[in-house]
Amino acid sequence: MTENIGVLGKKPPQRTGVERVVNAPLPTVYGKFQAVGYLDHDRGDEQVALVHGDIGTERVLTRLHSECLTGDAFGSQHCECGDQLAAAMRAVAAEGAGVVVYLRGHEGRGIGLLAKLRAMALQAEGLDTVEANLALGLPVDARDYGVAAGMLRDLGVESVRLMSNNPRKRDALQRHGVQVTEQVPLLIPPCESNITYLRTKRERLDHNLPHLDAVAHWS
Repeated sequence: MTENIGVLGKKPPQRTGVERVVNAPLPTVYGKFQAVGYLDHDRGDEQVALVHGDIGTERVLTRLHSECLTGDAFGSQHCECGDQLAAAMRAVAAEGAGVVVYLRGHEGRGIGLLAKLRAMALQAEGLDTVEANLALGLPVDARDYGVAAGMLRDLGVESVRLMSNNPRKRDALQRHGVQVTEQVPLLIPPCESNITYLRTKRERLDHNLPHLDAVAHWS
């Protein structure tokens, strides 16, 4: 098979950025969404934005949700990810309009599924989530939000009310050109299985989790 060669024998330029590929209705237990599918040409990841209602352009209620197979699909209590995803979709439906951007390639704060499981095994031995990543020679947080900003811009979103407890996520989105007019807390009641993990997120990763004070008695 001959290679596709352009003018003067040059290869066509490789595509970059994010491209909208498909838009499909997605009825869910939380309400009716449109699943807008994208291809990230830079990383090769397939991404999706769940859009509910007429979102407009300003102060759009938005969640950037990092993929978490163990939490989102398996109901893991090691983290609060699955409950946060459900809470965000309920909030968007109750608002009547909003976006949940589901970010694939963000598993384990960007280190991947198997590395995340290795880090969880180290946490079971006493390391915290930051120490576990570093012990594996991996970054504490390798996520990039450029693709999320590109998806929001494609949807016409200029500013958001961001459902997140993580100020670094807010700062990253603003660096990529999407204004965050408000950071909306997304607080999930902790349990004994995730309290240590959540405290580490507050103390070492700057997450705003004031509700943990109510369970200070848990060791």
